Amino acid sequence: MIGMLMFLTALVFLLIGIPVAFAFGGVAMLFAVLFPWDVGLQVFELLPMRVYGIMQNFTLMAVPLFIFMGLVLEKSKMAEALLESMGRLFGPVRGGLAISTVLVGAILAASTGIVGASVVMMGLITLPIMLKHRYSPKLASGTIVASGTLGQLIPPSVVLIVLGDVMYISVGDLFRAAVVPGLLLTGLYVLYILILAWLRPDVAPAMPKDPDMPYRRVLKEAVVAVIPPLLLMVAVLGSIFAGIASPTESAAVGVAGAVVLTLLKGTFSLATIRYAAIETVKLSAMIFMILIGATAFSLVFNAFDGGDFVHHFFTQELGSKWTFIWVTMAVIFVLGFFVDFIEISFIVVPILVPIAASFGIDPVWFAVLIAMNLQASFLTPPFGFALFYLKGTAGDKVSTGDIYKGVVPFILLQLLALGIVMAWPQLIHLIG
Repeated sequence: MIGMLMFLTALVFLLIGIPVAFAFGGVAMLFAVLFPWDVGLQVFELLPMRVYGIMQNFTLMAVPLFIFMGLVLEKSKMAEALLESMGRLFGPVRGGLAISTVLVGAILAASTGIVGASVVMMGLITLPIMLKHRYSPKLASGTIVASGTLGQLIPPSVVLIVLGDVMYISVGDLFRAAVVPGLLLTGLYVLYILILAWLRPDVAPAMPKDPDMPYRRVLKEAVVAVIPPLLLMVAVLGSIFAGIASPTESAAVGVAGAVVLTLLKGTFSLATIRYAAIETVKLSAMIFMILIGATAFSLVFNAFDGGDFVHHFFTQELGSKWTFIWVTMAVIFVLGFFVDFIEISFIVVPILVPIAASFGIDPVWFAVLIAMNLQASFLTPPFGFALFYLKGTAGDKVSTGDIYKGVVPFILLQLLALGIVMAWPQLIHLIG
């Protein structure tokens, strides 16, 4: 029970604004000091070995590499060309601008995977265009933030890399398993927009055709804009799926490919590389500081037999595989309202792994379910990061209320996709 009290204390620390790494690390030290007869500060003698193990982790090296790749592509103007050409291609269709935003979000997810960059770029480029053509601010906002978060599920995804490491699963297997659920979610978004635009034409009107721009030319521009990210996607994911490279090695291939693309587009500069390198260090340092704080927390949590308590509760009190899955999905979804995916991955997921193994649950399928659930944490108010990114970018163009209301249907679609993958586990094995 002391372990449960630790978790609640950490949650309170987060809600009052203490940085995540210091919240979990500080709670660990606080409880070790408060209960010296049970744990004491000597428990932290194991921490240097744990941190050294993190430093030697080959899989986690992929995290800064994929971040660097995404930041280089952010500066390459590739996303702008994609958004503009796809907008012209689908604009004449009712709801076409929103559909093009979803498709570009999926392409960016498969080539960069950085939520903040995707949401900011689409907020800067497509939001003014959609509002200009009388799109509902709620639909425009919801489409942008939902499309920007596809990078958390569609590989190469930092979430999948972290889950693979935490759950001791091959990241390549996770990437393969997440492709179909990612496409399923993208398809649900497009279907929802088409149905809504058909039922309520005023919400997503068609964009008038440009008489000076023949459709053949529009199609050609769209194809030209799509080719570079597709080539990068094939280089990164293809090398993993074919067994040629590990995810970490393919991340290095992706970095080289991103630099080559900037050279070909004429947008390469040392300033771009410097910006990407500095931002990568910042983001990677944040992630690994959280990991160290989470490691300290888990040491003390397990010393209080918190893991044993949770294991006993699920296996003895609940005693059902499906009850365990439903309860864990509900808990992770609720935590996503207040806690970031990184904390959930490093703190909550390791507790669930041995319980899932005791029930004989397919670890890859369980990891994909968790990844789909964690994606919703970027959209759920009040602390969904994608909502903040869009509001910061949009300024007064849309209200916070419109963003919150607009994202609700897309959260429900994420839960629907989660339910479909839960009901048909074989979906994750369609790409072998």
